[in-house]
Amino acid sequence: MHAHEPGKAYVVLVLNTIAFTVCFACWMLNGVLVTFLVENQVFHFTDSQIGWLMGIPVLSGSLIRLPVGILTDKYGGKWVYAAVMLFSAVPMYLLSYATTYAHFFWASLGFGLAGTSFAVGIAYTSIWFRREHQGTALGIFGAGNAGAALTSMGGPALLNWLTNGGERVEAWRQMPKIYAGALIAMTILFALFASAKKVDDSHITTFAQRLAPLRHLRVWRFGLYYFLVFGGFVALAQWLIPYYVSVYMMPLATAGLLASIFSLPSGVIRALGGYMSDMFGARRVMYWVLSSCLVCCALLIVPRMDIHSPGRGIIAKRGGSVVSVSPTAIVVDDVTYKVAAKAGEIEKDGNMLVLPTLSTWQEPIVSAGDAVKKKQLLASGMTHIYFQANVWVFTGLVFIVGIMMGIGKAAVYKHIPDYFPKEVGVTGGIVGVLGGLGGFFCPIVFGYMLEWTGLWITCWFFFAALSAVCLWWMHYVVQQMMNKEAAAHAQRIEHVAQEAQPA
Repeated sequence: MHAHEPGKAYVVLVLNTIAFTVCFACWMLNGVLVTFLVENQVFHFTDSQIGWLMGIPVLSGSLIRLPVGILTDKYGGKWVYAAVMLFSAVPMYLLSYATTYAHFFWASLGFGLAGTSFAVGIAYTSIWFRREHQGTALGIFGAGNAGAALTSMGGPALLNWLTNGGERVEAWRQMPKIYAGALIAMTILFALFASAKKVDDSHITTFAQRLAPLRHLRVWRFGLYYFLVFGGFVALAQWLIPYYVSVYMMPLATAGLLASIFSLPSGVIRALGGYMSDMFGARRVMYWVLSSCLVCCALLIVPRMDIHSPGRGIIAKRGGSVVSVSPTAIVVDDVTYKVAAKAGEIEKDGNMLVLPTLSTWQEPIVSAGDAVKKKQLLASGMTHIYFQANVWVFTGLVFIVGIMMGIGKAAVYKHIPDYFPKEVGVTGGIVGVLGGLGGFFCPIVFGYMLEWTGLWITCWFFFAALSAVCLWWMHYVVQQMMNKEAAAHAQRIEHVAQEAQPA
């Protein structure tokens, strides 16, 4: 991986990645902390208040990404990054003194600023590396998404240790102080060891020029991709826990562990996504990502089911008298009707059933000596469909979705320095805003869809449809570009052919 000023570049990359990990862990704090406080009846928040407290840091951290990105382009990443962490540490520390919902709300709104670290880091990382290696560098930086999994897995253990298993529950107030201390420590390290550098923006003299990239539809298309791969990642990291608890009846701790199978690799794999984007091209990688998400989400739509339904019965071909009835045959005068006997109950527990299981049989409804008419029903048909939606198959598919979202996050941001090398901050900022809004709005949308339909699988409908829209839009644009390029080739070939003809 080649870089401008390699020594400084690698130091910046390491600091950026660690700082992003710390910031992301802080950004996701409420998911663990609020759940702990409500379970231990320290606070009696309603369900909607819990939802807002989990979402409000994501919302503020997303909306402020654009102005922070602009500041990064104008002043450089070093001091903007340090300022983001320093200003986030203040409300994080004040959270330890919260005694009401309002206190929690405003402190969460403030430390949500840590979520803007992504917009700073993307711009600050990209300027240190050559274009052909920016994908790998940005992918390594983006692995800081793993901070979400660190809080999901380490947060409960830290709270358990601080409160001595819940005996000293008020000791939870040490947790925000520890997180604030981590932000302050990273601020000091950044100020001491990071090197200042910013893009050459001498050609930009007005604020309107700085926002000029937002006029390009391409920027908003990248934002839609990021809404899916990043917003979907943030949303599912939170949504999967109640999903496992409600659908598979799992304890909260087990549900959290299984959810981390999605969130941890999805964050770490981003570095590989950057490398793949450099090797194969970001567009090709996005084809793989969107196609895989579409297929996996479509498979996840199939719900757990246990359905009994009427099946194919046996109809008398002509009238007569029933001579005999057995589980396998019904004899009417001289005509024998074969009956499909029930083979037994479907084994629901103990076996891993990957595909839906179908069982059909027929049950006689006439007795020996009965007189029957033509087309009278002799045996009723029964059909039993059972789909286990095995939890390991489900987790495997969710794992693949997480991996592909992680790779996709890197591939989307590989596009930005390619198309907007002088405006990485503002472009990355608005793309990051749209991605962050996905993390805020998706759980709300999932909640309403669940309320309206009563089906947990509706979230997979949403992601399958969104993947299809993104895939179609990208393919349409690629086709337009190829047709345009092919037309130019055709014109050149025609011109060469005319010159080759004898006068």
